Amino acid sequence: MDRFMQEAIAEAKKGLAEGGIPIGSVLVRGETIIGRGHNRRVQDGDPVLHAEIDCLRNAGRVGTYRDTVLYSTLMPCYLCSGAVVQFGIPKVVAGEAHNFCGARDFLREHGVEVIDLNLTECITMMQECIAANPRLWNEDIGEL
Repeated sequence: MDRFMQEAIAEAKKGLAEGGIPIGSVLVRGETIIGRGHNRRVQDGDPVLHAEIDCLRNAGRVGTYRDTVLYSTLMPCYLCSGAVVQFGIPKVVAGEAHNFCGARDFLREHGVEVIDLNLTECITMMQECIAANPRLWNEDIGEL
């Protein structure tokens, strides 16, 4: 497995250990992680603090994003995909889109290369979270 996706999975596990939703993300430039984060909606009471947003916040101002890759354990939603498009991130690598298809088509329509790794570890982690906390999950994706 790609070492950057392994780091995103580690972030997802941090979020789960904190009582949150297990989604993690890392932002990579070349061979270096320049940002990392995980879904912190529950922990911080912040409705927009998805993993990708936390990752971008933690990266800080990096100038251009045109030479970066965003890794996420789950296909990004429209909120996070909007940030990808806004900042010109050219490539997104998702751990899975089985539990949530996200905004894959939106990303592709805006010229973003999207790779879905369909990783069993990511799928299982989300399935277990959704089964244990369906109301929390539905709140996260705006389906309450």
